[in-house]
Amino acid sequence: MVWTLVAVLGVISIVAVAAASRRIGVAAPLSLVVVGTALSFLPGVPHIEVEPDLVLTVVLPPLLYASAVHMPAVDFRRDLKAILRLAVLLVVITTLCSGYLFAWLLPGLGLAAAFALGAIVSPTDAVAATSIGKRLGLPTRLTTILEGEGLVNDASALVLLGSAVAAMTSTVHLWKVGTDFLLSVAVASVIGVLVGLLTVLVRGRLKDTVLTTALSFVVPFLAFLPAEELGASGVLAVVLTGLVSGHLSPRFLRARDRLAEEVNWQTIAFLLESSIFLLMGLQLRTLVDQAEDAGQSVAHAVGIGLLASLLAIVIRMLFVAPLVASLRRDADKAVDFRTRLDDLADRLDSGQELPRRFQKTDPKRLEGRIEHGRNDAEFRINEKFGWRGGLVIAWSGMRGAVTVAAAQSLPADTPYRPQLLLIAFTVAGTTLLLQGLTLPRVIRALKLPGDDEAADRAAFTELYAELSAKVTETLTDPTLTMPDGTPYDPAILDQARAFTAARRKRPAPGAVAEGVDPREQYRELMLTAASAQQDALLTIRTTGTYNSRVLARAQSMIDHELARFQDPEG
Repeated sequence: MVWTLVAVLGVISIVAVAAASRRIGVAAPLSLVVVGTALSFLPGVPHIEVEPDLVLTVVLPPLLYASAVHMPAVDFRRDLKAILRLAVLLVVITTLCSGYLFAWLLPGLGLAAAFALGAIVSPTDAVAATSIGKRLGLPTRLTTILEGEGLVNDASALVLLGSAVAAMTSTVHLWKVGTDFLLSVAVASVIGVLVGLLTVLVRGRLKDTVLTTALSFVVPFLAFLPAEELGASGVLAVVLTGLVSGHLSPRFLRARDRLAEEVNWQTIAFLLESSIFLLMGLQLRTLVDQAEDAGQSVAHAVGIGLLASLLAIVIRMLFVAPLVASLRRDADKAVDFRTRLDDLADRLDSGQELPRRFQKTDPKRLEGRIEHGRNDAEFRINEKFGWRGGLVIAWSGMRGAVTVAAAQSLPADTPYRPQLLLIAFTVAGTTLLLQGLTLPRVIRALKLPGDDEAADRAAFTELYAELSAKVTETLTDPTLTMPDGTPYDPAILDQARAFTAARRKRPAPGAVAEGVDPREQYRELMLTAASAQQDALLTIRTTGTYNSRVLARAQSMIDHELARFQDPEG
């Protein structure tokens, strides 16, 4: 009964804080940490200790999956270089630099334990940054890079943490750390892709919204558990499963199932995410008391945490500068690359002799590769950003609850352990509040232009015209019949061809032949038309012609149309 009351009050508190945060224009995670911290020091509030396994193995997989499912796979691929640099290379650099700082400031800690703490404070949490950025209209490419970094860097940090913890009890060579890392990535990638593909195929055959959604709740763990059991990165496996599931679901899952699943997962992610940030604040009093009980200086730990926060911020800013320069060089190279592709396309169309490396390539396949490469080049040219976008990325390096939970996974005999936990909390809390509260001002001061809405509207109009043409082609096909082979009644067929006008009226009395169910035939025709649009959109998506914002808008339109006419029982 007590835990039921706690859960009810917890959900009410989370909703209330989130609603208040929206009214005052502050990201909900920041408010929840502040509220949790304040509550932890109230008289009578019990000490809160969260098992690290609860966060790292129960809460983290569904949170990462929920984010990855909504990440456009095309956008992730196009910015993979930037994402990997931030999520892997920056994590390694931060781990090493922070580790040496901790070893210097805490004599007797040991280099292995220092690197373990460095790995703990190295991954960023993109939740607060992206929620702020989306509210203030940041370009989609910036939020994609930040979200992609947040999805992958937990895997990098946890692998490094595992290697550092192992080095605390035995000798671990650098080459073995690198080999283990690559092996972990390879195994996790295979598991993640296979689980994503298989679960989408299985869920697509259920044809029941409740069953499909219920099965989706265990999909993250179907990827996480076997990967961890094989010594690979369960976190990375979950991310890849989410990316594959999100990319394939429009092809294999019904629109009704996708719409219901989206709402359910948004709710689950909101509650889990909010609970973690609230618990993060509630743990502060416990961490302070543990350090005091161990006879260790709280002020010393906080001071080291502040220095580590400053070091992490400086390292990130220094790292982002050459990263942005590299992305701008890629945009410049894309101009020349597009010109070469245009020349190759002209040769192919005119029948001229192709370069030797393309002479044995199938013309249709080569045409697809040209279009694919041209669209990638257009993306890099049109979606490029400069130093202002780089500054936003540099100032979005907030740490979060994963840092606090990972710190608690340190072995019990680790030197200075209570202080290390407090240092990790200080880094997470300082970066989260300092950067999170000032990021809106930074974005407004930079006056960073958002997405080109006029261009998106024009692109959507063009895409809608292509989809509408496919509908017209489908409905005018003389061989069009119902699924059982029965021909459509001419009156119903004419009504469906009118499309929007047909939605506002019915055939005149007597116009439909006796024995024909006009409602069923009209439903089947409209379902056929919407399905034709879905097939066309999936084909268009593979070319990369339109950006993810335009594709998402079209997909939403088609999903609602399909859900309207699909048989609820499949």
